[in-house]
Amino acid sequence: MKRNLGIILSALILTACISGCGKEEQEESVVNTPITSADDLSGKKIGTQLGTTGYIFAQDIEGAKVEPFSTGSEAVKALADGEIDAVLIDAETANVFVEENTSLTILDEPFAVEEYSVAYSKDNDEMGKKIDSAISALKENGTLDEIKSHWIGDNADEVSYVPKSDIPREGTIKVATNAEFPPYESFNESSEIVGIDIDMMNAVCDELGMELVVESMDFDSIIPSVNSGEYDAGVAGISVTPEREENVSFTQSYATSTQVIIVKK
Repeated sequence: MKRNLGIILSALILTACISGCGKEEQEESVVNTPITSADDLSGKKIGTQLGTTGYIFAQDIEGAKVEPFSTGSEAVKALADGEIDAVLIDAETANVFVEENTSLTILDEPFAVEEYSVAYSKDNDEMGKKIDSAISALKENGTLDEIKSHWIGDNADEVSYVPKSDIPREGTIKVATNAEFPPYESFNESSEIVGIDIDMMNAVCDELGMELVVESMDFDSIIPSVNSGEYDAGVAGISVTPEREENVSFTQSYATSTQVIIVKK
């Protein structure tokens, strides 16, 4: 009887071991599977910039572990170092980062399409309407497209818009941004904030006869700073979401972009 019990126990242990080992191998194979599309992000470590729509989108990926970073460049570095499996970020910004790091690549399939708008305080509709009207004028006269052409595309020369010197100016527009999001905004070699958003807002100020003041901060601080009235506008590749609309208002969109997935080659 004892011998039979021993045989039974040995069989049970062997069965459990086989089952456990099989499960471990299965889990490992899921984690190590290559990422070739958005469907492969399940169960992966995904890096995003904190507070961005990429961060919001990543929360909905089944089984994914979302790693927030202060900047997109930090997320990309973590990917290159093998600390995470993928980065979810804006397409134009992804192009800049991948160009600087040849070990990375962007998947062909876009993750999501979004539009960027200027955020302004719900208590300052007058300012919001002025900015919105100026954006309409920049679209109609071709200035906005010209600005984008200097920063996006094969012929991009990164030449900044030069504000007109012969315009009388009264008042300022104080803008909050995050200068870690090229080509929309970043610091140049002279520590000046440059990019599409800055050029657009300089052109907006030309239309309105106002001075532009720009300050950089963490991305997730922009909406609260505009909501509190400390800044007149938030311009940092910001897309409209229901959560953000609870705190601020938005102008019409001025750019369309896509969220893409960066992975190691």
